[in-house]
Amino acid sequence: MNPTVEDRVPVLVVGGSLVGLSASLFLGRLGVRHLLVEKHSDTSRHPRGRGNNVRTMELFRVAGAEQRIREAASTLADNHGILQTPSLTGDEQEWLFKEIDPGGGLARISPSAWCLCSQNDLEPVLVRCAREQGGDLRFSTELSSFEQDAQGVRATLRNRETGELSTVHADYLIAADGPRSPVRERLGFGQTGPGDLFHNVSITFRAPQLAEVVGDRRFIACYLTNPEADGALLPVDNQADWVFHAPWHPDRGETLEDFTDERCIDHIRRATGVPDMAVEITGKAPWHAAERVAERYASGRVFLAGDSAHEMSPTGAFGSNTGIQDAHNLAWKLAAVLNGSAGPELLETYEAERQPVARETSARASARSAEHSHPGYAPAPGAGGGRQRGVLTVALGYCYPQGAVVGADPELPVVPDQMRLTGEPGTRAPHMWLRAGGERRSTLDLYEKSFVLLTGSEGEMWRTAAKGAIERFSLGLDCYLIGTGPDDDLVPEDGVDWAEKHGTTSEGAVLVRPDGFVAWRAEGRVADPEAALLEVLEALLGRS
Repeated sequence: MNPTVEDRVPVLVVGGSLVGLSASLFLGRLGVRHLLVEKHSDTSRHPRGRGNNVRTMELFRVAGAEQRIREAASTLADNHGILQTPSLTGDEQEWLFKEIDPGGGLARISPSAWCLCSQNDLEPVLVRCAREQGGDLRFSTELSSFEQDAQGVRATLRNRETGELSTVHADYLIAADGPRSPVRERLGFGQTGPGDLFHNVSITFRAPQLAEVVGDRRFIACYLTNPEADGALLPVDNQADWVFHAPWHPDRGETLEDFTDERCIDHIRRATGVPDMAVEITGKAPWHAAERVAERYASGRVFLAGDSAHEMSPTGAFGSNTGIQDAHNLAWKLAAVLNGSAGPELLETYEAERQPVARETSARASARSAEHSHPGYAPAPGAGGGRQRGVLTVALGYCYPQGAVVGADPELPVVPDQMRLTGEPGTRAPHMWLRAGGERRSTLDLYEKSFVLLTGSEGEMWRTAAKGAIERFSLGLDCYLIGTGPDDDLVPEDGVDWAEKHGTTSEGAVLVRPDGFVAWRAEGRVADPEAALLEVLEALLGRS
């Protein structure tokens, strides 16, 4: 059958799960016209992938979706921590951690917080938000084939309901098509890492009696460690609906057909310690925990994001969050190249920045699974043992020693042992509260659609420099003077010294990328601010 329709679009996104939908939202916010195709007929119906870390929620905050997501997640808003116990009816129990943010210290470094929102609740919110930003989202549509040249990507799509073929010519393609990515396979990219870690069957079920047994233990997950019936229990509504992850051992010859309703019910009863509990099985879905990272993230005009680029153990909820942050990193770079403010060399920094983050994060996730003795996971001797520190550092404190940054310490660890949000190039810019015309804003709210240059009351020369850069590069660049003077744009709350917080002086400046990472920092007076800024932007944008 020959294709019957031809479209032309700047960006084609393949895959409409969390990462693809996030890419659509971020691209739409930046004014990039795009088409997203998803082979399934609708968003996920299975409650999985529920942990959204603080960095992801910062991105959704800036994209205008955070409040809607929290409303969709309201049922589980009071659930915290991971409980480990042989059964729910015994006295022996241990909280692996009881609070995500004990003491409320997170508020000092971020305007956002963690959010427990299951994939089946989150994806419909992202669909609505993406479409409001102009995203063209087509479900029941799959990528049949593609080819690329120096001018773009030619993709053939198939409507799975009608069988109709169509052709799309795109400048760039984002493959968010999952761990068994056909796009990655077509590109011939290998993968590194230990591979499969363990396998589970995710069982959704109804059991109203279980709420009485759980009582006031509002956990995110409960690891039930009965050696004859172990698994992980997760609440859906804290009342009648639950999810149970049962270990599955295909290496021992187990098949999905072996997980009959009768077997699942018996397993859940024994694991929870409630032998006469009424259980109604409502669904089953296999899933595989693995640690793999693609050897390459891009080829020409085609980019991998999310599970197509990396797979991670679920402990710590790092996988989908890393993927969403991939999409955010790539979106602003594509926008800059497409609008002509940056050269195509900028896109080469996507792999340079995101692949090391995935390698470090996936290793930490596996180690976390070993530390927590995740049901079904039997790590190799000596692999991933010991107490893991700095989960928040992995989620928020990762950095880019190389990439679209100038002046970063190349020896800076991708995931440092301690949080270092102090304005260093390559790190997420510090959060502080500001006032502008009576409105309260975080510094992070400034970063989305343009570069931002921050300076102090004595930094008028930097504002002049910014104007010169805008004229030279036709670049989106906002300059803000921070202080308490009559000519300042933003006033710090509670007398916080913005310069000290950003590692500079009142005469210095900090250049922040659209994704909120520090691109460059002048730590004091510069003889020729305009020349310095132009030189930095040339290096960042691949322009001359």
